[in-house]
Amino acid sequence: MPLACLVVRVLLIVNTTASSVTARKRVVIQKALSADHDLEMMETSRRGHAARLARGAARRGVEVVAVLGGDGTLNEAADGLVGTQTALAPLPGGSTNVYARTLGIARDPVDATSQLLGSLERRSFERIGLGQVNGRYFLFHSGVGFDAAVVSWVERHSAIKRYAAHPIFVVASFDTWLRTYDHSHGRFDVKLDSGEVIEGGTLTIVSKTSPYTYLGSRPFVVAPAAGLDTPLSVTVVTARHAPSILTLAAAAMFSPEMLHRHPNIVHRDGVMSATITGTEPFPYQVDGDYLGEVDRLEFTYEPGVLTLVVP
Repeated sequence: MPLACLVVRVLLIVNTTASSVTARKRVVIQKALSADHDLEMMETSRRGHAARLARGAARRGVEVVAVLGGDGTLNEAADGLVGTQTALAPLPGGSTNVYARTLGIARDPVDATSQLLGSLERRSFERIGLGQVNGRYFLFHSGVGFDAAVVSWVERHSAIKRYAAHPIFVVASFDTWLRTYDHSHGRFDVKLDSGEVIEGGTLTIVSKTSPYTYLGSRPFVVAPAAGLDTPLSVTVVTARHAPSILTLAAAAMFSPEMLHRHPNIVHRDGVMSATITGTEPFPYQVDGDYLGEVDRLEFTYEPGVLTLVVP
């Protein structure tokens, strides 16, 4: 997307409660961006606020929306910019920052701001496709079933997440599987655009990019073929017992090929649409943001709907 002049009009959206956002870093980033560009800064104050701020910026002709926050805030901003010409620029401020790391953006937000300034100078923009589920867009994945139940557990303990993000996900996974998530039977069926039906799912991950997440510095890879310019990848897990789940988790850490050969896994790439239906309500999340329980989900791949600032 060509920009009209050297000075770019930028809105910086800041989630001050994100785990890596500090007052000092916020000031440094604000000064760096405002030195060369026309900068406006706004802070989020509630769920969904980033989407409204981003949508309003696009209407005003802002050329770039930079987001200093975690993946949830970034997802909201992306949802607000879909279908506009305003570009999205991630600045990592959360605990994991999956999407920023996937793009090769520096893990420190100040270093990432230096990268962003270079990208703006080079006019490094890319028009990309996104996943959509029941009207909500997602940047890197949507999790259904057990995965979403774990995210819900973590959100209920968000105060701990700020200081021990990765350990809390491990604790949440075990506690959810052992105490709160009913895995005694398949919770839903998945129908792909090819007509194939995968029955008895306990967990499904619909990927737009890879990796699925990071545990420390190690990527957790479920769909290695997923990327910015590809349709969706769908991974359905039918395992109902803890040893199988642990085996699958280890395979995702060390060998995606072994993961896809597991008898309790069905994996498909290049999916344009899919429908998940359950005989009872099941939970789902997008980009790590828990959205509640439903009995039906409609997934589609939407090409060329978002402009992204890339390193």
